[in-house]
Amino acid sequence: MTEHPGKPVGAVDPREFDVFEFARSGRQAAGAVRVSQLPRMLNEVPEEAPDRDTVFTWQAEGSTQPELQDDGTEGQQPYLRLAVHGSAWLECQRCLSPYEQAFDIDATYRLAATEAEVEEFPLDDDEVDVIVGSRQFDLVDLIEEDLLLALPLVPKHEVCPQVHESLVSGVGGADEDEDAEESSDEPDGESDKPNPFAALEALKRGGPDGQKH
Repeated sequence: MTEHPGKPVGAVDPREFDVFEFARSGRQAAGAVRVSQLPRMLNEVPEEAPDRDTVFTWQAEGSTQPELQDDGTEGQQPYLRLAVHGSAWLECQRCLSPYEQAFDIDATYRLAATEAEVEEFPLDDDEVDVIVGSRQFDLVDLIEEDLLLALPLVPKHEVCPQVHESLVSGVGGADEDEDAEESSDEPDGESDKPNPFAALEALKRGGPDGQKH
């Protein structure tokens, strides 16, 4: 997100501000939030991580866009654009050790006054989500929601520094070793079971004793 000349930039309380006024006046704001301020995100960080309290920087920009109303006229509707950048430590599901995951979020939201208005909004625009705004809007909560949605389905290193011992031994490794030992005890692949091909050959020769009738 880049700053636009003429757009007022000022400090806002990200925990409580009038997001509708923010959008109507085309304001911008920026700040930082620590993982320790995001309890649900902190739950995703392993205890043994090198740094559990990393920092995310954020930028917010308000705007309005003309939209066709039910009466056929155009009206200015409020929008909020939010960018979040930073990283957090997660647990790799492949080697079970911590790794640093980068986050780079850039989302645009159409601000609605009520939940009913959100439900009425058409779902044909994949680039814009509709959320309920307020005059005591909590931007930090929205930042946390975006980070949680951006979590990888399977957190993992690109290349693991080591493989966890459970993956090295494999599932049921001991049983597999015993099976391998039992099969290796049979000389030259022979077993106590009769060879079906030998029985077939005996029938071709005229009987089990190999004599033709």
